[in-house]
Amino acid sequence: MVKSFQGVREAPVKHSSDQAIQVRDHMTTNLITFHPEDTIDHVINVLTKKKISGAPVVDAEGMLVGMISEGDCLKEIIRGQYNNTPNFPAPVSDYMTKEVITMSPELTIFDAAHQFLELKIRRFPVIKDGQLLGQISVSDIVRAIPSLKASTWR
Repeated sequence: MVKSFQGVREAPVKHSSDQAIQVRDHMTTNLITFHPEDTIDHVINVLTKKKISGAPVVDAEGMLVGMISEGDCLKEIIRGQYNNTPNFPAPVSDYMTKEVITMSPELTIFDAAHQFLELKIRRFPVIKDGQLLGQISVSDIVRAIPSLKASTWR
């Protein structure tokens, strides 16, 4: 019996093209959304009930027109305290962020992670051709990492 020793060799790396590393593969698509004419009262109730801190604002055609967050609602709450009113009838359009930074569904989650760190934003709406497709958050990125194979990290 002849034994052959070829030395230590590294197994060839298989690059899997079906590896899910794009934003589209890890974004949330079942979103709570608001409309510009909704009241801050309504937003506060929904955010509290759903245990979320913000959501996209869309028009009748589903096009993104802004984002509303708990911080935006605080502005109306402070105004309500000043005016001694326990309700918050102002429309979302008065307080929402209108200049929204978005992400493409084709962006890799690594590029998305870089954007999260650079811009210090916790969630981005995912848009294609102006249409809201979903939302990606820091938590979505972190949850995606354990499922990725080492061969795709390049």
